[in-house]
Amino acid sequence: MPMTNPSDSAAEGGQPQSYTYSQAGVNIAAGNALVKAIAPLAKATRRPGADADLGGFGGFFDLRAAGYHDPLLVAANDGVGTKLKLAIDSGKHDTVGIDLVAMCANDLIVQGAEPLFFLDYFATGRLESGIAERVIAGIAEGCKQAGCALIGGETAEMPGMYADGDYDLAGFCVGAVERGQALTGNKVEVGDVLLGLASSGVHSNGYSLVRRLAADKGWKLDRPALFDQDTLLIDALMAPTRIYVKALLPQIRAGRIHALAHITGGGLLENIPRVLPEHCRAFVDANAWEQPRLMAFLQAQGNIEPAEMARTFNCGVGMVLVVPEEHVTVVTRVLESSGERVERIGCIERGPRGCTVAGSRGAWSAREPWEAHHDA
Repeated sequence: MPMTNPSDSAAEGGQPQSYTYSQAGVNIAAGNALVKAIAPLAKATRRPGADADLGGFGGFFDLRAAGYHDPLLVAANDGVGTKLKLAIDSGKHDTVGIDLVAMCANDLIVQGAEPLFFLDYFATGRLESGIAERVIAGIAEGCKQAGCALIGGETAEMPGMYADGDYDLAGFCVGAVERGQALTGNKVEVGDVLLGLASSGVHSNGYSLVRRLAADKGWKLDRPALFDQDTLLIDALMAPTRIYVKALLPQIRAGRIHALAHITGGGLLENIPRVLPEHCRAFVDANAWEQPRLMAFLQAQGNIEPAEMARTFNCGVGMVLVVPEEHVTVVTRVLESSGERVERIGCIERGPRGCTVAGSRGAWSAREPWEAHHDA
């Protein structure tokens, strides 16, 4: 059966027009060039258990070579949210890959799992010179920070699916934890202490509100920030999400941490209760740490109520640890020596599962909010 209509003919010679994939907007050569360009980036993330090159139909990982005996596998996938739109609009493509890895790797470490390997998905209407390479270089950097290997991914060129210059980004990470060492929240007890690890900025949640404020308030993103004359506002907003894996893993394996909460969408109010047993309630003292100037700027610009801040942004705390009182001193000392800023921000009390945050402007609380909150 012929694949062309007999009436279709070229202007000369009456021959049917011959179509190519490139005429439809897909540049296979550009895709191949991208794979070749990122191969050294992926190779730089190799670790025990993952030493294969890119280019196969799938990536292998050897758990025995990674030192595991009876592991549980833990998986996480995520994106960067509308921070990606800010990156596209500002041309700041170099660090959103770190954000992507951070969102997945930090979700694994809170379950006690070591991130082992990562795969990315980059989709665009047309591959543009250098942009995909910059994004994937950020992913490779994030993998190095998290100690996991970039073992593969997908680059999709889909004309008509995205506006010119737009792209989408997603990531998938797998980790492992020895059976019996997983953090499930079952060890949390009344009297445990809450330690907060400082965030590096807004991280990757709340950017729909950030972008709305930028538009409504007419922010000059390419000018020094009002709260820091040495930093452009766009650079403050695009600061990559901090990856806490390497600092926390030794403390988890030493049995000094009862639970961890990654402060992502839902903020302090909605994330801390997700790791608590039924009879435990978190009390967070909002006066225990100084609000970062960026967070104060956002709150002032939007006249944002404290409860809305605690539900939308990390408020300067990117990770919350639940630690027995007897381990607080050593955990604090070791984490600070590894470069983390640690604050004692509260405790676990007896009560209905939930979280209360109290500060100089009153108290606000959330009870069992995770039932309506989906992190995917």
